[in-house]
Amino acid sequence: MAFSNTYDTTSPGSAALNREDLHDAISLLAPSETPILSSASKFKCNATFVEWGVDKLDAPSSTAVEEGADVTQFADSFANVARLGNYVHKLWRTFQVSDIQEAVSSAGAQDIALAEMKKIKELKRDVEKTLMGTQDRAAGGDGQASTMRGLGDWIDSTGPTDVPAAYRTPSDSIHVSGTFTETILNGMITSAYRVSGKAQDLTLVADTALRRVISDFARADSTTGANRSWNNDNSSELVKLAVSVYQSHHGIVAVVDMNPDCATDTTNKDSGYLLNPEYYAVGELITLGSSRLPDLGGGPRGLVDWTGTLKVSHPGAHGKVIGI
Repeated sequence: MAFSNTYDTTSPGSAALNREDLHDAISLLAPSETPILSSASKFKCNATFVEWGVDKLDAPSSTAVEEGADVTQFADSFANVARLGNYVHKLWRTFQVSDIQEAVSSAGAQDIALAEMKKIKELKRDVEKTLMGTQDRAAGGDGQASTMRGLGDWIDSTGPTDVPAAYRTPSDSIHVSGTFTETILNGMITSAYRVSGKAQDLTLVADTALRRVISDFARADSTTGANRSWNNDNSSELVKLAVSVYQSHHGIVAVVDMNPDCATDTTNKDSGYLLNPEYYAVGELITLGSSRLPDLGGGPRGLVDWTGTLKVSHPGAHGKVIGI
């Protein structure tokens, strides 16, 4: 006679009274990091449309002035000033637990507090996905929600139309398609340097396929394609090949993992943003928080929400990788 090795609540027999082995824990398996949101400086918004000014210096001149010449013309010192702006973007997640579920004893907490905490994590990922999105800004109204312009649209060499050409991202800072090499990465870093004139610390938020390519830069020569070799004098046999910090002639780049669930391209997994932290920030009109709503009889419920926008102080300071 065969004996059941688990509990059986439907069939008569010895297994009917076997105890279940259900652990008091629930595993949540999903990427939850938000590198762009977490690393951005924050500021308080006071309106639904946030604006800021940009300016630049005139090109250097070596034109000589004749001895004894009088000044006859005066330049407008602020002729290059322009105004950029972005609309706020409202996001929320709702949660509810039935009154009966709240009352019963379950394996692993499935109460209103855990539901609230889970939705806060989901909302932070929503904000991250919106920040790095390719959507354009929209004012909203007439039944439509306002939307912020995402990094994918700010970092563009041909637009957006409201960004003057002098402040758009140089095409050399954008890699659209084709093999992504160390030479190309260095070219993007140099392009960003030529805009700011300073060798600054940059951050490359890279999806998994792009991150693997960059890791290969530590072991393959970008010019000859030959494998690089080095002597390891340490007693440890471990050789690290994952590039976390990339040092170039025009800046140091910290390479961090993009949240793969927030990426704009979830098929090829090869997108990335080269960001200068000094020239972008996240404004918050309503900070991320939670509100409990009235229980109408079905059980406790509530929502978590956030309203804010992305400020890209100078689109030309950044770059992006669209495909490799």
